[in-house]
Amino acid sequence: MTGAEIANALFVAAIVVYAAAMFAYAVEYAFDRRAPKRAEALVTAGGGDVPEEAPADPPISPAAARGAGRIGLVLTFLGTAALAASIVIRVIHTGRWPWGNMFEYTVGVALAGMVTWLVIVSRGSVPRRLGLFATFAVTMVLGTSVRVYTEAGPLVPALDSYWIIIHVSAAIAAAGILLIGCVFALLHLLKRRYDRQVSDGKPIRFPLNVAERLPDATALERLTFKIHVFAFPLLTFGIIAGSVWAHLAWGRYWAWDPKEVWAFIAWVVYAAYLHARVSGRSAKAWAPWIAILGYAVMLFNLTAVNLVFGGLHSYAGV
Repeated sequence: MTGAEIANALFVAAIVVYAAAMFAYAVEYAFDRRAPKRAEALVTAGGGDVPEEAPADPPISPAAARGAGRIGLVLTFLGTAALAASIVIRVIHTGRWPWGNMFEYTVGVALAGMVTWLVIVSRGSVPRRLGLFATFAVTMVLGTSVRVYTEAGPLVPALDSYWIIIHVSAAIAAAGILLIGCVFALLHLLKRRYDRQVSDGKPIRFPLNVAERLPDATALERLTFKIHVFAFPLLTFGIIAGSVWAHLAWGRYWAWDPKEVWAFIAWVVYAAYLHARVSGRSAKAWAPWIAILGYAVMLFNLTAVNLVFGGLHSYAGV
């Protein structure tokens, strides 16, 4: 097998392993709860003592569910190692930095997102079972990247610069971290809505009942904020580095290229999120929605701007 074929095989293996990890996390998420206690009270019916019917045992015990979660975490590490190895082998095969096209960029975002999740769960910031949502998001990103797959090859001349290491690596790291931040923002909103429904005594239906096993809404919101606080300087640095590279390559720092414009719009949205988060109570309540909007803008910049709009960045191909 050639280096490119090995890299592709490891890429596919990472997707399969992440999917298996997602299933294992789902088992833990669904069944990792204390087994219902047998009813000990007796009720009197028809003049005699009749034991109250005990709830049925779950199909998977809580201990087995926690074991599935541990397997999910191991699989997540293995999938991340396979994905990283795929990128490294692609680098060795091509002899250049691996961010030369949309496919490679997307794979880098997935790797950064998964590393972010592993750091968070290893620090004990969130329950392990939330890996269900992190692996789902990353698996979707990797699955989407297949549609823009590009054979491993040399960089186009315009990208053959050490600035690709600085600018694109910062952008990829920021996008991967913000992906996990977006996941937690969504979970926070789901839990917040669930708590409100319970408080009002309203029925809980799918998908809202998924939030029953989520951590406290306040904890999710604080983690969302911390993730964005960490990622925002990286995003800022990536945009500034891109401007410096543009000056060196094209003789100007800003050319109102669609990619530049939408990157700046995403930066403004995230700045608005951070401002809303530290403002009054009403603004803070809207902050998670702004964070989600920020990632929607980033996805638009990655997909529509790359595939539909022309511009100075169109030479990168897909």
